[in-house]
Amino acid sequence: MNKLILGILMGLTLVPLNAQNKKALKKEVIASVETQKDELITVSDKIWAAAEIAFQEKVSSQTLIDYARANGFDVEVGVAETPTAFVATYGSGKPVIGILGEFDALPGISQKTVPEKTPFKEGAAGHGCGHNMYGTASLGAAVAIKNLIAEGKLKGTLKFFGTPAEEKFFGKLWMARAGLFDDLDACLDWHPADTTEADVQSSLALVDFKVEFFGQTAHASADPWNGRSASDALELYTHGINSFREHVKPTVRIHYHIQDGGQVVNVVPDYSRIWVRVRDTKREGMNEVYEHVRKMAEGAAIMADVDYEINLISGIHEILPNRAGGVAVQENLETLGPLSYTSEELDFAYKIQEATSKPKLGINGKITPLKPTAEHPMGGSTDVGDVSFLVPVVRLGVTVAPEGTPWHSWAVVACGGMSIGHKGMVYAAKALSMSMVDLFTDSKLLQEVKDEFKMRKGDYQYSPMLPPGPPPIGEE
Repeated sequence: MNKLILGILMGLTLVPLNAQNKKALKKEVIASVETQKDELITVSDKIWAAAEIAFQEKVSSQTLIDYARANGFDVEVGVAETPTAFVATYGSGKPVIGILGEFDALPGISQKTVPEKTPFKEGAAGHGCGHNMYGTASLGAAVAIKNLIAEGKLKGTLKFFGTPAEEKFFGKLWMARAGLFDDLDACLDWHPADTTEADVQSSLALVDFKVEFFGQTAHASADPWNGRSASDALELYTHGINSFREHVKPTVRIHYHIQDGGQVVNVVPDYSRIWVRVRDTKREGMNEVYEHVRKMAEGAAIMADVDYEINLISGIHEILPNRAGGVAVQENLETLGPLSYTSEELDFAYKIQEATSKPKLGINGKITPLKPTAEHPMGGSTDVGDVSFLVPVVRLGVTVAPEGTPWHSWAVVACGGMSIGHKGMVYAAKALSMSMVDLFTDSKLLQEVKDEFKMRKGDYQYSPMLPPGPPPIGEE
């Protein structure tokens, strides 16, 4: 067993190089983030108010671009055929360290900054996953590191990636296909959460596809025998999916959204459309279920005597975790210490928990101990997984909402636009910048991070799961 794997399994703390110098640099980036605090809150709140969904994030993207340019970054806009995607770069030479920033919202969960469900604008989008804070904190950390490079205290290249459409379509896939991550030595990532921890877990692989059924219209009462119902095929298909759920492994998830089931009751519909999603903790298991669910569409079409068509939307890989990087992140979180909250913030949290029928536990600002990496973790999916198959990704989560808060809900939107979210965002920027100092200054750590990445990836040849052509800008 090599020393890297032995160290990972035993959970050994890495020995840093130039410890005193690193400590001083970390104090500088913490101070830099603190200096930016008011500006970062302004940026985050502007993105929170804009609340733009996948590939429509014009205000959000431009707000981050303006902040990057104002702080001396060279910004390339509209990368990977995506108008709202961008890369902000500073410095030159090695190492090349990246950091990811998301900024898209979720439809239909608009919310004011109050602890009861009160839409800011009825039916509008809201940041129920905290991406207004995600991109902002990452850019704040990048600015802190950029300042050290400008002062000659760090050497190398820093890249901030503005990545749209994580909630739908998965914008990083097109950026990956364009080769934008290929020159990185390592990449940082964080996500808003209800706990604060170094994230050394994987995620669920996922595939999205649409099934369309094509039949023949007829009068639903006068001559229904002349019709071939696309809606019947859709119903048969969903029944098949629901019956199949009992016979898949516990790690599998299957979801669908009926997008068109017919327009009026008195016409046999000649068209129907459904969006289907399959997940599993490993892409191999996901692909197996995906292929079977695809075949079921043909069966439904045969039974309803209609035609059908299947089109891939996109698919994402599970995350390759990195414990070597996680150990370094853990040390930085423990150096920063726990988050603390005012009595007003705790009262807000209790009201959020009461409104969402959760135990009134308040806010967990403690630092979670480094966890073992689970073989089959359950939870969500992210296109960060695809980045992690191209370059080592070091991750963390930071508390921005009360404990147990339902994610992708109005409750997270409420917290993300007020001081609870602001505190977590600024804290995340500090932790990220400290961890980037580690990667820029500690060649031993960086090599261990890269060695673990190679070990976990093995001989797998990455290819993005995408149809040919540009991103589906403007599609629903």
